[in-house]
Amino acid sequence: MSTSLVTGATAGIGLEFARQLAARGDDLVLVARDTARLEEVAADLRASYGVATEVLPADLTDPDQLRTVEVRLADAERPVDLLVNNAGFGLKGSFLDNDVETEQRQQDVLVRAVLRLSHAALGGMVERGGVGGGVINVSSVAAFLPRGTYSAAKAWVNSFSAWAHSEYADRGVTVMALCPGFVKTEFHQRLGVDRDSTAPRILWLEPDRLVRDALADFDKRRPMSIPSKRYKAIVTATRLVPRTILQRYQSWGRK
Repeated sequence: MSTSLVTGATAGIGLEFARQLAARGDDLVLVARDTARLEEVAADLRASYGVATEVLPADLTDPDQLRTVEVRLADAERPVDLLVNNAGFGLKGSFLDNDVETEQRQQDVLVRAVLRLSHAALGGMVERGGVGGGVINVSSVAAFLPRGTYSAAKAWVNSFSAWAHSEYADRGVTVMALCPGFVKTEFHQRLGVDRDSTAPRILWLEPDRLVRDALADFDKRRPMSIPSKRYKAIVTATRLVPRTILQRYQSWGRK
């Protein structure tokens, strides 16, 4: 039986990963800030799927709490076979509208946590050499667009994931970047942004389909998963359109 650790596991994409991995029979380690909500999700997954669920409350912006998750991932006695780095948040204002500490907290979750948790997990995975294990880093279509520090962080996630996949694939470990576009989750609600005014309805993805397709891509050991034909087309276009033109469309690209 496999064990998967999911960060940001109480809502949105993270919760959907937890559900679908539980449906596969994986035991789970669930990470999020809200202990009560974690316990509720864990109890529901135990009842629905009969899997073991471990609750690990942690604010990934806090170095000490982040360290507790690193220690769990590196525990050779209780190996984690799949790490899903999903936790994250966006900022509504532009760079200079936000104080630098707020910007730093975003980077701590989107970059530092991904780096440190991946490092903690990959050591054991590479040593065990088990085919099927690995890391899914939830990135964004924003990674392909020049859109402030959120896009910059996600571009780092893509670059890191591509390198790590190339480095460790022959050791039986898959590292994949998942690059969703607009997904029907709490993400935009937390930003205080109206969903209907953010993007056309055709661009909104359902989290269950997104995660199902992502896990299928992971099973095929692909280094990147871009959901739906429409987002594949958008990403292709970003590679062809000059950056100066892309910079005129600053409203695109939030996860």
